[in-house]
Amino acid sequence: MGDSRIILPPGFHFHPTDEELIGYFLHRKVTNLPCNPSIIPELDLCSTDPWELNEKALMSQNQWYFFSQVIQGRATEKGHWEELDMDEDIVTGAGKKLGIKKYWVFCIDQVQKRIQTNWVMEEYHLFKRHVKKGRDGQKDLGEWVLCRVHHANADSQGIYSVQAGNDEEVELSLLDEVFLSMEDNDDAISFPKLQ
Repeated sequence: MGDSRIILPPGFHFHPTDEELIGYFLHRKVTNLPCNPSIIPELDLCSTDPWELNEKALMSQNQWYFFSQVIQGRATEKGHWEELDMDEDIVTGAGKKLGIKKYWVFCIDQVQKRIQTNWVMEEYHLFKRHVKKGRDGQKDLGEWVLCRVHHANADSQGIYSVQAGNDEEVELSLLDEVFLSMEDNDDAISFPKLQ
């Protein structure tokens, strides 16, 4: 297969507002309306660790964008996304609520410890009432979400916080995080295919 990355032409920057992400892109996805050009891909959140997004999601200004279906437990092969309980209402300029933005942080799972990385995901949900009337008892959120993933602090030197079983914090470098994310039984290292 060829290169499946979404690349914008030179001079084009994708920098939408929260209102544009929900009111235009996510609304069109949920209602099956065309979005030309279709630049935001669909991605299974559980099949991709955040450092693998370069080849799969739309990247602009060190942020990765993709659509995903709403799932329970956002676990990947190397870790999981942990909700930060900082929901934010997204409203139009006229004050109409369109949806919400949820914040998640990626944690690498290790034996007896959890490594919280600086990978942050903003997950945008469109309220169902903007698509069609929901039935009583149903959640007010749609089945598709739009995700924006980025580093929480682009100016950092790649330092991450590790919480060991005794609640001590240890600083790790970016290379330490990469090595810790590898399984102990990995016999080989794989590199991207050069074309």
